[in-house]
Amino acid sequence: MFAKILIANRGEIACRVIRTAKAMGIKTVAVYSDADADAVHVQMADEAVRIGPPPSAESYLVIDNLLQAIKDTGADAVHPGYGFVSENAVFAEALAAAGVAFIGPGPLAIRAMGDKIESKKLADKAGVSTVPGYLGELADADEAIKVAGEIGYPVMIKASAGGGGKGMRVAWNDDEAREGFRSAVNEAKSSFGDDRVFIEKFIEDPRHIEIQVLADQHGNVIHLGERECSIQRRHQKVIEEAPSPFLDPETRAAMGAEAVALAAAVDYCSAGTVEFIVDKNRNFYFLEMNTRLQVEHPVTEYVTGLDLVEQMIRIAAGERLSLRQDDVTLTGWSLEARVYAEDPSRNFLPSIGRLIRYQAPTETAHVRVDSGVCEGAEISMFYDPMVAKLVTYGEDRAAAIDEMAQALNNFRIRGVGNNLGFLSATVDHPRFREGRLSTGFIAEEFGDGFTGGKLGDDDENRISAILLAFERQMAERRQTITGRLREAAATPASLELVVRSDHGTIAGQVSAIDGGYEVTIAGSTYQVIGACGAGVRLFAGTVNGVAMPVQIDRSGVYYWVSYNGVNRRVLVAAANVAEALDKMPVKEAADMSRFLLSPMPGLLSSVAVAVGEPVKAGQELAVIEAMKMENVMRAERDGVVAAIHAGAGDSLAVDQAILEFE
Repeated sequence: MFAKILIANRGEIACRVIRTAKAMGIKTVAVYSDADADAVHVQMADEAVRIGPPPSAESYLVIDNLLQAIKDTGADAVHPGYGFVSENAVFAEALAAAGVAFIGPGPLAIRAMGDKIESKKLADKAGVSTVPGYLGELADADEAIKVAGEIGYPVMIKASAGGGGKGMRVAWNDDEAREGFRSAVNEAKSSFGDDRVFIEKFIEDPRHIEIQVLADQHGNVIHLGERECSIQRRHQKVIEEAPSPFLDPETRAAMGAEAVALAAAVDYCSAGTVEFIVDKNRNFYFLEMNTRLQVEHPVTEYVTGLDLVEQMIRIAAGERLSLRQDDVTLTGWSLEARVYAEDPSRNFLPSIGRLIRYQAPTETAHVRVDSGVCEGAEISMFYDPMVAKLVTYGEDRAAAIDEMAQALNNFRIRGVGNNLGFLSATVDHPRFREGRLSTGFIAEEFGDGFTGGKLGDDDENRISAILLAFERQMAERRQTITGRLREAAATPASLELVVRSDHGTIAGQVSAIDGGYEVTIAGSTYQVIGACGAGVRLFAGTVNGVAMPVQIDRSGVYYWVSYNGVNRRVLVAAANVAEALDKMPVKEAADMSRFLLSPMPGLLSSVAVAVGEPVKAGQELAVIEAMKMENVMRAERDGVVAAIHAGAGDSLAVDQAILEFE
């Protein structure tokens, strides 16, 4: 077995590998850029080595720097995690030349499957079903339009070396094909150093289902069932689960057999994933093979009871697989939600900044949090915006979803925009709970953007009862403050208050009882038991015996309340006080309609217009790159450019002016 493993990665996956290595008694080495000098993975490892400045192209992707770190620390094996050099055949060859084990497949398999064009040709030879398309490299946008017309719209333009949703665009017409080709090429070059792209038919209403495989150095290949990865945004997975609520045993067996056949055809050795697109009739087509550990591997670990990182390490050390295909069983259900630093209310634009608060749910047998951050950490513009992976388990799908809903309500992040509310609204959506999924789910159900979840009347009243109890306890606390004791009248036995928000006004009476408060709303009684009042930021008590993990922040005279995807500003006060506050003048915001403002921090890649140029609604104005994704800014209406306030290459802050119109 290896004595020391260097993890050629960062963030949560580096922490994940370190945990398993430590459990196996193996020493670990972390690498870090200047932006990650104080990162959690650096603190967890036995040793840490700086490998360069913040940009990944100058640090995590520099093979020479990684090789020097390996030499300096004496590591005898390297785990690449996912992304960065995890599917880099040159890196794997360099390790072999240095006599260092690569905890992953061999260079030939990486090359064969890492090139999406060549992998489809190999899959076809191995008898694996493939998506109809053009398997040649596109020369330019004109050829993209020509080929798309021959295949028939809609089409998917994809980076040959792509992954993680980068370098992918769906086009429904010639204009979108031209723009999609350009963006796919730029993202592919930025993220992978390879700007080759190809086109295939886009299957409408598809499901994205993948098969996990394991293969050792002795010719043994098995699969560990499937993962449903259909909940995606911009082709990047958001929520995954195992098993799939759609597959029947026959389809599962057929997909597994094809995945095993493909792995065997390329002499695969390690953990890997064969991805399929599945139509409504359960016809499935090969998409690609990821020759690495997947982000969503924890759901497979939950339902199989296996540690995939441990399996990868043992395989790389030359051990045989300890189980056969007949030994693989899928027990229970598991979900994973990716927690991102992004603002769902602003079209999911990435958010950067400091994590002022980071309080993950308590880990249990049914709740797991894979994260590489801590409170006070900085979310950087240089890397992927994922903050953590929240994974839950249940005896069945409904139980796993319930665990996820509760865990999301207990997950507290402040300081950066995040998608916790969106994830809560998604797992609570009736269509999701019914398992009616497709890769178009988010676009179809949140097509107008995410404006918050919805609560039923019972939940509205329970939350109001909690807030009324909070305000009652705050009133009692004010009676005990030194200097006010003689001034204030005693709190009445039953205090009458209103809860006012954009949802409406709810009136209630609050009385103290043993262990909490009794609240009456519209003739119904609610017993609020648990901590209330000053210092409480997450109510972890019950209302009429129902657990209600409601997040509550005080801002002046208002509360900010978060629960099940709802984030709402609420006033709790006596009725006459609420009426008086309604009459206060509201400061009007400055008119910024004449400006194109940057919706996110990022790099201004290009400006497509000039001063004095007329523009039409929908016309491209500028392109902003943030966290390796291109974002095209378009004109909302016709106008004329009056001034340009930023140029290509400038670093932009949120709401910084780029253009001004007459």
